[in-house]
Amino acid sequence: MGVKKLPGVEFSGIVRYAIVGLGDIAQEDMMPAVGHVGQARITALVTSDPVKAKALGEKYGVKAVFSYDQFDAALASDTFDAIYVATPNWRHAEFIIPALKAGIHVLTEKPLEVSTEKCMRILDAASTSTAKLMVGYRLHFEPATLDSIEKIRSGGLGDVHLFASTFTQLVDPKNHRAQNGELAGPVLDMGPYPVNAARYIFGDEPTEVVSAVGTKHPESGFSQDFFDTVAVTLRFPQNKLAQFNVSYFGNASNSLIAVGSTGILELNPAYTHSGALNQGVALGKLKEEHSFDNTDQFGGELKYFSECILNHEDPEPDGEEGYADVRVLEGILKALETGQPQILEPFQRSRRIDTQRQKMTLDAVSTPELVHASNPER
Repeated sequence: MGVKKLPGVEFSGIVRYAIVGLGDIAQEDMMPAVGHVGQARITALVTSDPVKAKALGEKYGVKAVFSYDQFDAALASDTFDAIYVATPNWRHAEFIIPALKAGIHVLTEKPLEVSTEKCMRILDAASTSTAKLMVGYRLHFEPATLDSIEKIRSGGLGDVHLFASTFTQLVDPKNHRAQNGELAGPVLDMGPYPVNAARYIFGDEPTEVVSAVGTKHPESGFSQDFFDTVAVTLRFPQNKLAQFNVSYFGNASNSLIAVGSTGILELNPAYTHSGALNQGVALGKLKEEHSFDNTDQFGGELKYFSECILNHEDPEPDGEEGYADVRVLEGILKALETGQPQILEPFQRSRRIDTQRQKMTLDAVSTPELVHASNPER
């Protein structure tokens, strides 16, 4: 029984998903996670790669396969109730907007899109749709992240006013992320993690991109049409500052630190989905360390979104959360282009993470062999 056939009616069931875009993140992480979620099933694939269509269709028992050009026909096929969008960032709106107009629920990878203009078009479509829209911020469901937010909200660290983060990886020059300029560069690809983290650490929205400095390394093997390494400073209300670095040309690392007037909290790693996340807390001279088990973060967000669909709940993170980050990322790109600070248009988020409702603890799943796709790292 399809979810969209019974709008507003309470029932139990399974949400049928179409996977749109069968690259590494879909194959490595989301598709294996679906089997881990009792409320979800893959019933359609959307790809223009016939090799992926055949191999993955057979692997997951999916007969409904469509090319990108057939997406309108796919929406009318009644073979799925929701889509998971894992296309390149600049192709998100292309699939999200018609799906929402057709009453099909949407879970999309971040960033929501590559510009605030495209984000607003998505939000406009969502505002008149019966379908739900969620952006795939998997860390909004991850136990170490949620525990850190609770510790900060409790006031135990005092006035948390400084945030710092580093997120780097050594990207293969042959990967599409290194071949599409700033649209696929580290600002839009990796930047959502520290930007989103700064926002949930402070529980507020930045008002200014104070600075954004980028460098290009000819020895990286990248085409020199984007900054492979970027350092950013953001200003938040109440004298709060966030600084972070992202890079496609650095040994893999990801960490964050939140500094308060009476304590410090650190996550290292902070953003990974392939191992345990470690938390350190210092209150004066007292120090504590906690290790949080690796979980199926993709399965967790999918389980939550499926429950929202089945129970007629509005998900968090929604489209507004996606817009909130793109608003900042767009300012960073403008600061890189002009070399000037960028004042951000006033904005207030209407919702924040519910650390109790959103906590998910599914066991991690193993990584399958990929078909016509590869991990971005060298």
